[in-house]
Amino acid sequence: MNPDDHYQQAQSSLKHTLGWYAGFQRHGRYLPSPELQAAVRSHLQTIKAALTKLEQHAVRIAVFGLVSRGKSAVLNALVGQNTLVTSPINGETKYPQSVRWLLGDETQIELIDTPGLDEIEGQGRATMAQEVAQQADLILFVVAGDMTRTEYEALRELRRAHKPLILVFNKIDLYPDVDRAVIYQQLQQWAENGGLDRELTALISLDEVVMVAADPAPFPVRTEWPDGRVTETWETPPPQIEPLRAKILDLLQQEGRSLLALNALVQARQATQSLVSKTIEHRAAEAEALIWNYAKWKAVVVGLNPIALLDVVGGAVTDLALIRSLAKLYGLPMTSFAAEKLWRKILFSSGTLLLAEFGSNAVLGIGKSASLVDASLWGTWTTTALLQGGLAGYGSYVVGKVAQQYLEQGCTWGDRGPNTVIRTILTQVDRQTIIDRLRRDWLNS
Repeated sequence: MNPDDHYQQAQSSLKHTLGWYAGFQRHGRYLPSPELQAAVRSHLQTIKAALTKLEQHAVRIAVFGLVSRGKSAVLNALVGQNTLVTSPINGETKYPQSVRWLLGDETQIELIDTPGLDEIEGQGRATMAQEVAQQADLILFVVAGDMTRTEYEALRELRRAHKPLILVFNKIDLYPDVDRAVIYQQLQQWAENGGLDRELTALISLDEVVMVAADPAPFPVRTEWPDGRVTETWETPPPQIEPLRAKILDLLQQEGRSLLALNALVQARQATQSLVSKTIEHRAAEAEALIWNYAKWKAVVVGLNPIALLDVVGGAVTDLALIRSLAKLYGLPMTSFAAEKLWRKILFSSGTLLLAEFGSNAVLGIGKSASLVDASLWGTWTTTALLQGGLAGYGSYVVGKVAQQYLEQGCTWGDRGPNTVIRTILTQVDRQTIIDRLRRDWLNS
């Protein structure tokens, strides 16, 4: 399947997800409360934003690095104009800002510049980096000179966003003896010494190390004139940015649509999981009462019923009715993933009930049916009924609690659920691609 198919699959999944969770009719007679609507609004907006970004073919590239490594200069060189302020003394970027880079008629690229990671303290740095990285489709990490421990730690944090990374070595005019192999060897040494995740070196191959000079330093030019005069002027060479531009364009042409699709699906998956968790949390009291009500009536019916087979069939029907009622209460779809898992749980519960029926008959030496015929054995009947009714009620309660978990997990595993489409795309990408190297991260995130 080609990237265009991935793109269309993701678009269909997001439209389906947004259509389901934005519709109030999904709750049946349980209309969402204002508190629930407010709690899930931001997550619905996230799904909608992901769909809009996908439909606009908007690619976000975030640039990170320490102060004065030339992040803004790299972006200026890419777009071909000095849009972002730069400074040779200290970092000028105080907060994330973006600039547009038009690529053809369809693809819009948003380049996001960020403050130097060593300008922001502690948790604030990690939070800012993660928020920007989560919105990005591609990350550029700019270094210059020998890489520091802070840069390695920053790379480790950024890897948690599960996004493709390009390591950009800037200012090669000042470090003429450094080449890509040297930079990559330093990365591998840190990994071997335990200073960095080994998986990062698998993610960043030698091909993802790019050498540039975004804002080359001026150099003196000595001129001897015919009249004997000698003058010296300073000339600034043009930026050496073409290797990075070519790398970005090649990546977007080969994997861009699949990257857009996967990132949109990941955002939708996270938003859907949060939305569903809040819905279940908000309906907790009603769900608990519903589960106990079904457990109570199942215990009574099984306890009074004298026929073992009807106990099992009736118990399974009751459990299915409970799950259906929970799904309506939450307004969540009953996906094939959830249905399969819950059906196994119901079969286990029914099997336990059947074993309890036979076991109690064997231990007590008589069944409920025979007990009803002989009045002298009513005490035995009562004991058997209480035992089986208690087990049936407990089994129904367990099924109800498990149903809550599977309804929450199954929301992303429907035929067009984000998780399902993510897994489908990842099984179809070509080997030796950045997406292929990110496969495990996306599956486990």
